[in-house]
Amino acid sequence: MKTDIKSMYESELADMLAKMGEPKYRAAQVFKWLQSGVKSFDEMTNISKNLRQKLVQNCHISSAAIEKKLISAYDDTEKYLFSFADGEMVESVLMKYHHGYTSCISTQVGCKMGCTFCATGKSGFARNLTASEMLSQLQSEQQDNNIRISNIVLMGMGEPLDNFDNVIRFLKLVSNENGMNIGMRHISLSTCGLVPRIYELADMKLQLTLSVSLHAPNDQIRSRTMPVNRKYNIGQLLEACRYYAKSTGRRISFEYAMIDGVNDSDACAKELGERLKGMLAHVNLIPVNSVSGTGYKKSKRERMQRFINILSGSGITATVRRTLGSDINASCGQLRRSAADERMKKGEIS
Repeated sequence: MKTDIKSMYESELADMLAKMGEPKYRAAQVFKWLQSGVKSFDEMTNISKNLRQKLVQNCHISSAAIEKKLISAYDDTEKYLFSFADGEMVESVLMKYHHGYTSCISTQVGCKMGCTFCATGKSGFARNLTASEMLSQLQSEQQDNNIRISNIVLMGMGEPLDNFDNVIRFLKLVSNENGMNIGMRHISLSTCGLVPRIYELADMKLQLTLSVSLHAPNDQIRSRTMPVNRKYNIGQLLEACRYYAKSTGRRISFEYAMIDGVNDSDACAKELGERLKGMLAHVNLIPVNSVSGTGYKKSKRERMQRFINILSGSGITATVRRTLGSDINASCGQLRRSAADERMKKGEIS
């Protein structure tokens, strides 16, 4: 198999090129080309034809091809369906804010976690994404819009901490000053709560924002909606979050999908406030998405405001996440699922 060259650090490139008989300074040139989003070695115009031929023979450049693109009529949010060399597809969302462009990218094809309110898991898990495939989502969006992305959210398809090594490699590549140079403080990583990995991430002190999908104030509700809680319960998860906040000095963002009649009562708000009291934290309330087959409905606006008021009484700040791309189902999972259904009808997949 050919080497996935875009997933390599510059130092690894230098070692590989040295074995090819090339001077190590070529690594910086090749690295910059790869981070700029070139799709072929022929585009690397400042390196010799001989070296380009060596790279063609030994390496491949991954890319994310745009299969489908939806643009919101309300706020210009763009939702992409990307395909990779093996035909697998993932989704990504590009959002425009006053401070610049934020991309929400996928880290896996599908997901193993099985959260009941999420569309991604309903299509099953296929494989992990490589660091280069994560980079390629960003590069395709930048090239398609002739923009520079300034913020990244690892909150698309998949559980980032279940693909730990590739995600860490991606983070180090995308923040490299000779690459896309997006600082860690402009990156958020979302997890459903893989406790051992949270400790490992905390000890790396990367300074990114940890976003924890909590969605319930107790084990009874969380285990019903999020199977991961049966392995790592809320007590274990919040202990790991306190360790992360203390180790990094970074505030934890707790994601809380507001589901009518499930987790949005006054009692839930009071219990959540007690659990989070004293922690460096913020609660992000999210009106649950309408996903076929779940039967879930989003909480009413008045109920969400009441929830915020109760949390505030416990000293916990909370806001309702601004909904972007509502007319294009900007939450991930649904576009890939419909594309897979269409391919199955045509007999392209079984």
